[in-house]
Amino acid sequence: MKWLALLLSLAASLAAGSPAFADWRVAETAHFVVYANTSDATLRRDAERLEKFDKALRLARGITESPLGKAGRVTVYFVSDEDRVASLARQANVAGFYVPRAGASVAFVPDDLSGDGPTALGSQQVLQHEYAHHFMFTTWPDAAFPSWVAEGWAEFHATASFDRAGNLQFGAAPQYRAYGLLTGNPLPIQQILAGAAGKLRPEQRDALYGRGWALVHYLTFEPSRKGQLGAYLDAITNARKSPEAAASVFGDLGALHKELERFLAKPRISGFRVRAENLTIPPIATRLLTPGEAAIMPVRIRSTAGVDAKSAPGVYADAKKIAARFPDDAAVQRALAEAAYDAGDHAAALAAADRAIAADPKFVEAHCYRAMAQMAIALAAKDDRIETWGEIRRTIARANRLDTEDPRPLILFFRSYADQGLWPPKIARDGLFHAYQLAPQDRGLRMQTASMLIAENKLAEARSMLLALTYDPHASGMGEAASKMIDTIDARLKQPPPETPAAK
Repeated sequence: MKWLALLLSLAASLAAGSPAFADWRVAETAHFVVYANTSDATLRRDAERLEKFDKALRLARGITESPLGKAGRVTVYFVSDEDRVASLARQANVAGFYVPRAGASVAFVPDDLSGDGPTALGSQQVLQHEYAHHFMFTTWPDAAFPSWVAEGWAEFHATASFDRAGNLQFGAAPQYRAYGLLTGNPLPIQQILAGAAGKLRPEQRDALYGRGWALVHYLTFEPSRKGQLGAYLDAITNARKSPEAAASVFGDLGALHKELERFLAKPRISGFRVRAENLTIPPIATRLLTPGEAAIMPVRIRSTAGVDAKSAPGVYADAKKIAARFPDDAAVQRALAEAAYDAGDHAAALAAADRAIAADPKFVEAHCYRAMAQMAIALAAKDDRIETWGEIRRTIARANRLDTEDPRPLILFFRSYADQGLWPPKIARDGLFHAYQLAPQDRGLRMQTASMLIAENKLAEARSMLLALTYDPHASGMGEAASKMIDTIDARLKQPPPETPAAK
């Protein structure tokens, strides 16, 4: 029987040496929740780097730290490789991506943050790029950033790297953009500064990122150009000028182009360093996921990345198989509730949410999915009874009491009236506006809030809120819709106010 013992020994060694669901861990910091199928040491290192990166951004920009609720953090999933990231994004050649959502902003990147600095587009560069977007959208929510500024600013921060002493160095060139920076010019500077976005050829999009980085870097550090970038953005956001008109602050654009070419030819470029002693952060909590949490992780990742009518049934089928093994695990049942809801099985979503709440009564997301399932069931049945909607709003109220700074219950409370075709009361409208303040990075929430403000005749506020979307390089059709809404607002603002009847 020696062969049997040898075989069992070999199987055990292979199992120990290969990644398993049981290796999934989570780290929590002030600004991030990080999931990875890795060692505790690697996870802790990656979470520390992210938290220190956030602190360095605040120190460099003079941003005062404000209290951040749990729902305001960004959840990061480290997955196996770039192919897996591309599969989740449902798009080829994607090295990582970020989805801005109210209460659930998330990023997906491969492996860990052991990148090669600015020479290669690794996980660290991708994640720092995406988090720079999140930082920009949440720190300056009503500023309008043309695409070259948004992408150039993100690229500037993407190449930040830690040295052996723990200092964080900013300003390195994105050498993975070298081909686009140093060969030809598929996107002239006039087109870039005029707010180039929309449908660009691959080489033009690469130029937008690379030249955007070069412009942001040069305008930040070149003494003769001091203040011009700020004046350009102020002209767009506050003076309501087009990017093309605002570009006049740069003077002769041909001269700026030549200066930029000379800058790119330099062997060394300037930057700045945030010293390690200024990057102290509180201790980071890490833990091994429970067997149920680990088993449901593949389902959770697919659901969180987003599903459609074609993929939702398969995710739901997998969720049901795993959930049957863990009927009393709150995280598993909450994941089942999401998968069932996405697949249109609202009764099952409600039952799963109830099981999650029974296991953990303070689970805000479970209460939210319970309310969403209740609303879907009521709407499908055309149930307008006061008792039904009163119970739905009680579910939402319970979620809100558990975390008053989570925007999702506030959004659901507004929806509980809007979905009924009712004009939400002031408390619901105020709640929606507060949700926007908590999560200005959520484009759909921004549109919904702006529409509410227009209905309330708060046109200037709505216009300011929509302007950021018109320049957002990732807003797609939403940016076009925002532009049309701004045109309507401008037309209304030009109309003379109604005459006040003379007093009798």
